[in-house]
Amino acid sequence: PDINRAILKLLDVHNKMSFRGREYSRYSLFEEVEKQELKPLPLKKYEIKSYAKGTVHKNSHIYFSKDKHYYSVPYQHIGKRIKIIYSDSLVEVFHKLERLAAHPRERKKYAYTTIKEHMPSHHRFISEWSSEKFITWAGHIGDNCKEYIIKILDKKQHPEQSYKSCLGVLHLTKKVGDTRLDNACKRALDYGAYNYNIIERILKNGWDTLDEDIEQEIDMPNHGNIRGGHYYK
Repeated sequence: PDINRAILKLLDVHNKMSFRGREYSRYSLFEEVEKQELKPLPLKKYEIKSYAKGTVHKNSHIYFSKDKHYYSVPYQHIGKRIKIIYSDSLVEVFHKLERLAAHPRERKKYAYTTIKEHMPSHHRFISEWSSEKFITWAGHIGDNCKEYIIKILDKKQHPEQSYKSCLGVLHLTKKVGDTRLDNACKRALDYGAYNYNIIERILKNGWDTLDEDIEQEIDMPNHGNIRGGHYYK
């Protein structure tokens, strides 16, 4: 706008005007004293950082729960409690005052960001055995199975434990087929129970083929401390 251009001209005049009773101005002071002390602006803009805590799992990764993403850490630090410092673009992993790893921040759920050098040679295969692959595998079986596997992966536990449960559930399709396994997962989702044992139990008892409430199908055991309907008549 015209007013800004006019102000800019007047500002230049003001800065070059000598101080009263002196032979120097704001501009000359800047050129002679201040300018040489200035440093270049940072190449990267400032980002607010936040903090989280975690543990280095046995597969040399930490789980960043905010994004549900895994990041690798040198295997020498397996088992250590660590601090995660993260911004919009970077995830850093610290143990005490030592920075163990730094990764560009990724927001893809259940995926891994892995530097192979972080992993012991005999464990590097684990980077190809990922949550993402289990979810894709489950998706080929059915939507309920996929949702169920995600629930297992969401549980707060070491990823190795999740993987064992996922493999156990997914391998059941070889015994019962995709349809029965997907129905069993649907039943287990209704229960809010997320483990291999409940899926196996549902399939063993044929509960995946029932539409009504399972509890109505279970006979009440005979027991001397259980009062029958006659007690209240």
